[in-house]
Amino acid sequence: MTTMRQALVGLSFLLAAGLAAAEEAPPDNPLIEGATWSTIKDAIAGEEPLGDGSSFLSISAPYRAEDAATVPVVIEQKDRSAGPITAIKLVIDENPAPLAAEIRFGPAMMPLKFETRVRVNQYSNIRVIADTPSGTFMTGRFVKASGGCSAPATKDPAAALAGMGEMKLKLFDAKTDDQAAGQNVRREAQIMIRHPNYSGLQRDQITQLFIGAHFITELEVRQGKDLLFSLEGGISISENPSFRFSYIDDGSPEFTVHAVDTDGNVFDKVLAKRPPA
Repeated sequence: MTTMRQALVGLSFLLAAGLAAAEEAPPDNPLIEGATWSTIKDAIAGEEPLGDGSSFLSISAPYRAEDAATVPVVIEQKDRSAGPITAIKLVIDENPAPLAAEIRFGPAMMPLKFETRVRVNQYSNIRVIADTPSGTFMTGRFVKASGGCSAPATKDPAAALAGMGEMKLKLFDAKTDDQAAGQNVRREAQIMIRHPNYSGLQRDQITQLFIGAHFITELEVRQGKDLLFSLEGGISISENPSFRFSYIDDGSPEFTVHAVDTDGNVFDKVLAKRPPA
């Protein structure tokens, strides 16, 4: 009996190991064929053909997300041959509102490197449709995640609303020497905004009633007077939105951030690039 039990345990271990190996991501977890895209394509991208953007545009997203409510997506231009990326549409095929965001970029964001976090409601392709002087191109990744749009918020509604609109800036190459203070240096920054970004599909954990949709619809980030990026967002952008990006420093001392949510709240913030002397 002991030998049989040991054999079964060993077999279970091997099966579990085999299943874990099978779940490993393909080398680049590419887009997969699905019926949904053919249904929503014209409404999102129009009838114009979309070129293959995989030759110059890299999209990183986990094959199996650790948290469906905060799936990181990194968009990076690897080749400048198509010209600057002036705008993108971020699409999550299987979400209730597939168009997660439309984002425009200023010249200082080129070549593009941009990261945000999204909700994924069920196994889905995540697509990026990029506008360039050479045309419109698409690439993306397939992500295994579910329940992201209805996942409970990390704070109760009262606590979430208490700090709504607070913003933080993180600089990844902050220095104090003369070179760091100069213009035309490529830098990396992250802007974090406290906002519940309720999807309308979440429930209050006490009352079990649905929490009404309440999210940031407009966001604009500038350095000095020049636009870095502007975003029109929906329910698929994660709670407490976060945007990490590379940009060419124009020497101005601060970022200005302007955000508007579905309730008409306006949040304006000036974020200093460097600590005061």
